[in-house]
Amino acid sequence: MLGWTADELVGQSIHAVMHHTHHDGRPYPDHDCPIYAAFRDGAVHTVDGEVFWRKDGRPVWVEYTSTPIRDRAGDVAGAVVVFRDVSQRREADDKLHAALAEVDRLRERLQLENDYLQEEIRTETNPRGIIGQSEAIQTTLRQVKLVAPTTAAVLITGESGTGKELIARAIHEASTRSGRPLIRVNCAAIPRELFESEFFGHTRGAFTGALRDRIGRFELADGGTLFLDEVGEIPLELQGKLLRVLQEGNFERVGDERTRNVDVRLIAATNRDLKQEVQRGRFREDLYFRLNVFPIHSVPLRERREDIPLLAQHFLASERPEPGAALRLSEGDVRRLMRYDWPGNVRELQNIIERATILAQNGRLRLDLPEPAASAQLTAGSSRQKPEPRPTVMTATELRDLERSNIVAALRASNGKIFGDDGAAAMLELKPTTLASRIKALGIGDAGSKKTERRRGS
Repeated sequence: MLGWTADELVGQSIHAVMHHTHHDGRPYPDHDCPIYAAFRDGAVHTVDGEVFWRKDGRPVWVEYTSTPIRDRAGDVAGAVVVFRDVSQRREADDKLHAALAEVDRLRERLQLENDYLQEEIRTETNPRGIIGQSEAIQTTLRQVKLVAPTTAAVLITGESGTGKELIARAIHEASTRSGRPLIRVNCAAIPRELFESEFFGHTRGAFTGALRDRIGRFELADGGTLFLDEVGEIPLELQGKLLRVLQEGNFERVGDERTRNVDVRLIAATNRDLKQEVQRGRFREDLYFRLNVFPIHSVPLRERREDIPLLAQHFLASERPEPGAALRLSEGDVRRLMRYDWPGNVRELQNIIERATILAQNGRLRLDLPEPAASAQLTAGSSRQKPEPRPTVMTATELRDLERSNIVAALRASNGKIFGDDGAAAMLELKPTTLASRIKALGIGDAGSKKTERRRGS
């Protein structure tokens, strides 16, 4: 089996010739050898899964039984050792174990992807389509059509609430990677110390609280698209590691030395001016150029006012008013919406329409929308200015009641949720802690429920 002749072995230490190391090269001392043990203790020894070495240096997996031979006096006089070559069986077992490990890995990956996508479904509030007929939207759609079939990185810029994520989804769904998931990372919501783990994953015990292995967003997006929202929030010390993944396509999990390869198409979005961030030393210039291969600017709503009626009607149709209620936008509602400058853009419009459906009475929407500032106008044929209308003055109690009603409406619209992108604090453009303090100060309980309203008589 091992290629030796009797003449080469008789008189030699067999262990030293063919059984001197384990399969991984660790020394195998002769005093541990089960073959010799049969001489010492007179017992039968059966061994499975050991390596003997052929004359040409190749390993052979064997199983063997060492049986002592006794003379008439009962003393051990020798041993009979029967060997069996189990290399093929061992190879088959290794392949089976590798296959099972791969199945476990894929099962874990699918479970993690499912958990992530379920979370996305629960938090998704924006419409999937890009709605609008303005020239700005048509330009954006043409850019999406051009870049989607490629693998180029895309940098989407624009104010908060303009629909940058919708553009990213449109690019992904029109690409050849649409069969794989679009993985979204809100860089502004990740604690500084958890960025690396969130991007690349970690192994169990890599740091306090790492109770199990965790796959990172890059690994989840393998074969698909990774959308880095608010990419300007990534800490400077991590930007180099992000650049390495984009350039080389590999990374290591936190606490792991194994290098993993990924194929990811990257789309980034920001409401910051990254050129200025580079000049100020807060963003790496090489990473900026890596991201800014194909720039797309998401136009603010005030620069495409002709899309406002379409968007408002879409949001109104997506709401679920009380049974039998038929809500629609009046001409006056549309004029008010068109006059407003929309600092919160499409997200603000969606929130106001949702709030209007909640406050609707007798089938009429109640738009809680600030009026534009009154401006001095000239009368026809005269240089005299029209007198400015006398401003309405509210008492402290009226202001408090108005603020309370507005917070209750926001809590109802968010189902009592305060934190998060779809929470009441984001809707009111307040810090969550500030909103919580005002809720307590105003005595609002039960997330603005009807029961609370009746109890307070408002």
